[in-house]
Amino acid sequence: MAHNKPEWGVRRLRRTDLPIDTAEMARYLIGKTLVHDLAVGRVSGRIVETEAYVVGDAAGHAFRGLTRRNRSLFLDRGRAYVHFAYGMHMMLNVSSEIRGVGAGVLLRALEPLDGISFMEHWRDHASLLDLARGPGRLAQAMGIDVRCDGLDLCAPGPLWLGASTRPAGEIGSSVRIGVSREARRLLRFYDRNNPYVSGPRSLSA
Repeated sequence: MAHNKPEWGVRRLRRTDLPIDTAEMARYLIGKTLVHDLAVGRVSGRIVETEAYVVGDAAGHAFRGLTRRNRSLFLDRGRAYVHFAYGMHMMLNVSSEIRGVGAGVLLRALEPLDGISFMEHWRDHASLLDLARGPGRLAQAMGIDVRCDGLDLCAPGPLWLGASTRPAGEIGSSVRIGVSREARRLLRFYDRNNPYVSGPRSLSA
C-alpha cells in the first residue's frame, strides 16, 4: 500500500502497529515521529513525552461518554483528537482503543526534526528547546488546529504518525502533569534524559 512505503526514511505507522491499550500506546509512541505536511512545507518531530487517559479515567475527556466534542476519542485507534484547553491552547491526542471505546494519548512534547524555521515563526521565535515542549506549544509548532480533529493518523493525509527515526532511549514514567483527578496514576511516559521533555525536572529524572 502506497501510504506505508518509506518517505524520507520514515515509514507511516499502520493501525496494526498500534497497541489496543491506551497505556501501552502511550509508551509505544515514545520515539515515534509526528509529521504534518502543509502547503508551506513539512514539519515533523520525534515524540518524547506522552500521557495516557485510559478507559474509565476520571481525568479523561471520554469519562462522561460520547459527545459531539469528544467523538474522535471513540473512533478506531490512531485518530487525532484536537481540543482547545484553558481558553488558550490546542492540544493533540491520539485515540487509543477500539471503535466505540473512548480513551486517548496526549502528545506532550516533541524533539523538532523538520521545518524548524516554520516552527520558530509560529512559536514567535521561541528557543529550539521550547518550540514543542508542552502540549500547547507542540500543537502550535506543528500547525495543528481543530481542523485536524478526527484525521486518521495511519492513512494517507497531511497529519500522520511515522516510525522512529532512531531507537528510543530508556523510557521513564511518572504521574501526569496538571491533573487533579486520579492524579497518582503513573500514566505519563517520557524519553529519559531528553532535554525536550516538559514539566518539572523532578518528574523526569
